[in-house]
Amino acid sequence: MTSSIYLTGEAKAPSNNPIMAQYGLFYIAFEIEADTHRVLDVDCSATLALTRKFIRSLFIDADITDTGRLTESITARYHGSSQKALIVAVNNAAKKYHELPTSS
Repeated sequence: MTSSIYLTGEAKAPSNNPIMAQYGLFYIAFEIEADTHRVLDVDCSATLALTRKFIRSLFIDADITDTGRLTESITARYHGSSQKALIVAVNNAAKKYHELPTSS
């Protein structure tokens, strides 16, 4: 049985974004398959269900260690007001993942 890892990333969203009013920061959470670095599930603090669903579609089955590809996917496909916050939060989560003793 493969074990999974849960980790989060965070970033400041634009001040005019409802995420800031509701949560204060933009958060993204990942469940990662430890053996393959594959994203099993993802959720975030976006205020709209469609946004959370779309963001989930960007990352399911992706490799959390391939931040270049993750950033390219966000830049090409996600054009919401929190795009920069999403990129920063994903990179923050990936950095945390790289620092785990089980991620190598």
